[in-house]
Amino acid sequence: MDTITLQRIEKLHPLVREEVKQIINECDAALTGKAKVRVTQGLRSFEEQEKLYAIGRITAGKKVTNAKAGQSIHNYGLAVDICLIINGKTASWDTAKDWDNDKVADWYECVKIFARHGWDWGGNWKTFKDLPHFEKKSIPTKKGVIKTSWRKLAKMPRDKENYAIF
Repeated sequence: MDTITLQRIEKLHPLVREEVKQIINECDAALTGKAKVRVTQGLRSFEEQEKLYAIGRITAGKKVTNAKAGQSIHNYGLAVDICLIINGKTASWDTAKDWDNDKVADWYECVKIFARHGWDWGGNWKTFKDLPHFEKKSIPTKKGVIKTSWRKLAKMPRDKENYAIF
C-alpha cells in the first residue's frame, strides 16, 4: 500500500480504518500484474463537497456529484474513491482492463473484495453511477449493526475529532 493511500485511510472514521487497510491489501494481493489500488479520496470536508457540487452547476464541467455538503458519506469518513496505479506511476480508472491477465477485469476484482467486506459500490447505483466510489453503510458496533445514511450521520453526536459516535 502506498503512503498516499495510507495517509488518506488514516483520516477515515476510526471504525473503518483497519478494515480499509485490509481491503486494499487484499486487492493488491489479488492484482498480480502491474496494477495496485490507490485511495484517491476518503474523508471530505463540507467545503470540498460544496466545490464538487458546484461543478456543472455554478462552475464549468460535467456534474461529478449529486450530493451537497453533508449529503455525502465521504463527509463522515465512511467512503473511499479509488483508482488503479499502473507500474507505480500512472493512474487508471479503466474498469475493463485485466492487467494481470487472469480473465477478470482488475477493477471488478476490487469491487468483489469491497463487497465481501460489506461496502456498497457506486457502480451499482441506478441513476448516478460513481464507479470509483465505495461506502460503508452498515457499521458493526457493540449495540449491533447500525445502518447509516447521510441523514442519520448528520444528526449523530460527534467526538472531539468530529467523527460520528456510534
